[in-house]
Amino acid sequence: MRLSPVKLFVTGAAAAAVIFTAVAVLRPMEALARSDIVVYKTATCGCCHKWVEHLEENGFNVTAHDVTNLGAIKTQMGITNDLASCHTAVLGRYVIEGHVPAEVIDRLMNEQPAIAGLAVPGMPTGSPGMEGPNARPYDVVAFTATGGRDVFVTVTPRSQ
Repeated sequence: MRLSPVKLFVTGAAAAAVIFTAVAVLRPMEALARSDIVVYKTATCGCCHKWVEHLEENGFNVTAHDVTNLGAIKTQMGITNDLASCHTAVLGRYVIEGHVPAEVIDRLMNEQPAIAGLAVPGMPTGSPGMEGPNARPYDVVAFTATGGRDVFVTVTPRSQ
């Protein structure tokens, strides 16, 4: 059976539409793991700038916003004092608080657990953006919207 040029074009266009739709549906799930992280920080915080550079060096597409009232954003995102650090970020449905390493964010996006986000409370020496002497292991805390807390991973900083 031979198809006329018009039927061949229509069949090809329909197949292309199906493939385009499949790619468009799958791409956001794939892209969520490596891009479009939005960071809220103050303009004068050098370690926040270093953390943004760490994410970019590890393949993340970062949009950074310098804000004057970071506390309001933390409250809106459900960050309590025990989780707080110097910057707050959003990636997909997750909140990322503080100096969470890029490889831990990758793990979060690969596993996609039922949590609100991850936090590195305070500003531990040895975390991305807080490099320096006397680095010690620190916890990355998984938190839920209802107040649950659990250690997601303990990070041992590389030697300086």
